Amino acid sequence: MAKGKKYQNAARGYDLERQHSITEASTIVAGFPKRNYEETVDMVLRLGVDPRKADEMIRGTVSLPAGTGKAVRVAVFAQGDQAQAARDAGAEFVGAEDLAEQVEGGMLDFDVTIAAPDMMPIVGKLGRVLGPRSLMPNPKTGTVTPDVGKAVEEFKGGKVEFRTDKFANVHVPVGKVSFSDEDIAKNIESVVEELKRLKPAGAKGQYIKKASISSTMGPSIKIDVSGM
Repeated sequence: MAKGKKYQNAARGYDLERQHSITEASTIVAGFPKRNYEETVDMVLRLGVDPRKADEMIRGTVSLPAGTGKAVRVAVFAQGDQAQAARDAGAEFVGAEDLAEQVEGGMLDFDVTIAAPDMMPIVGKLGRVLGPRSLMPNPKTGTVTPDVGKAVEEFKGGKVEFRTDKFANVHVPVGKVSFSDEDIAKNIESVVEELKRLKPAGAKGQYIKKASISSTMGPSIKIDVSGM
């Protein structure tokens, strides 16, 4: 498929085959030709783990210091004081059985699902709807928590979830093309540090094998992982 003029102009601005430092890669993507909409900067890392093994499946969250640049819509399953705390923190959708009925009916206008622990019997029935969209709450990512208000604030403030896919790749948004190169670099470094912290004891050899960033419609920029 032929690439557009802006893609080609972006690709001519650097060596596509060279592995760049995080600082260099951030500067390159921040300098890509701007489009009529806000492009997301995504990072992809290939890890030296076997995701078929439960103890090598990486899943977690990281708070991006510069945020995501995206307005995050949150659904919270909670009742009583917890429900009010979620509303006060800015959650767009809050409820219990009533919210479950809306979700079962096809209402999925949110990016993150958070649940109080006592709501999991209700939420568990929504697995076939939320699971395929990676919206199922999980204690490992802090989305099943007794402090739903704090969780809403964190996800709206720049916390993102990540997990390895079946090929041991991790996909994480690290900002917008409009961000400064310094902010993109800070977000990338935070992701790398959190992944290193979660390195399984059973992982052998090189842990971070490959890494790259790209904008939504732009070319990929390879990152040097030798020092990771």
